[in-house]
Amino acid sequence: MFFEPYKGERPLPHDPFKAIVAPRPIGWISVLDGQGRVNLSPYSFFNAISTKPPLIMFSSEGMKDAISFVAESGEFVCNHATWDLRHEMNLTSAPLPRGESEFGFARLETAPSQLVKAPRVKLSPAALECKLVDIVTLKNHEGQPVDRYMAIGEVIGIYINDDYVTKDGLFDIVKARTIARCGYADYAEVASVFSITRPPGG
Repeated sequence: MFFEPYKGERPLPHDPFKAIVAPRPIGWISVLDGQGRVNLSPYSFFNAISTKPPLIMFSSEGMKDAISFVAESGEFVCNHATWDLRHEMNLTSAPLPRGESEFGFARLETAPSQLVKAPRVKLSPAALECKLVDIVTLKNHEGQPVDRYMAIGEVIGIYINDDYVTKDGLFDIVKARTIARCGYADYAEVASVFSITRPPGG
C-alpha cells in the first residue's frame, strides 16, 4: 500500500499518520495569560529539541489558548503525564471557554512553580519550567503558512518528586508510569526500559 495524503488520497478508514509516528511524549502544558488566567492542556506534538540550551517545543493545531496564553506571558510549564493522571490529563483536553481553568474542571491541585508564574500539576512527578524562545507559524512544503503554531521554550528549572529518583540518581519513568500518545484513541504506558550503549563517538 502506498498513498499520497497531500493529494487527498485516503485508502484507509482512519488516517494512520499519528499511529505511525508513535508513541509520542505528552507535553502537558500549564500557562497563564496576561490577566493571570490559567490554562492546562495536553499536546502530543511535543518533544525535546536541544540539550544546550535545553529546549522543548509543543505544536498546536490552531491558535488555541495555550499558544495565545504563552504569547502573552512568555513562559509555561510542561508537566509529566502518567498512568495515575491519565483521566485528568484527558479531561484537560476539553474545549472549555477561554479563561476557565482546566485544573478545576479536572479536579487537579496546583503547586507553585519556582521561576515562572504558571503553576504546575501538584501530583505530577516532574515538571519543566520554561521561558518562551519563539512561536513559529508552520508552513507546508509549498511555503504556504498553515493554521499551526509551534512554541519553543527554554527549560530554566526542573522539578522532580524525590520519590521518583533512583539510588543512582536517575528519573524513574517506569515507577512514574509515564504515558505517551499513539494513534487514534490509543496511548502507551512505559512499563519497562532497556539500555543499548552507543558505538564510540556515537
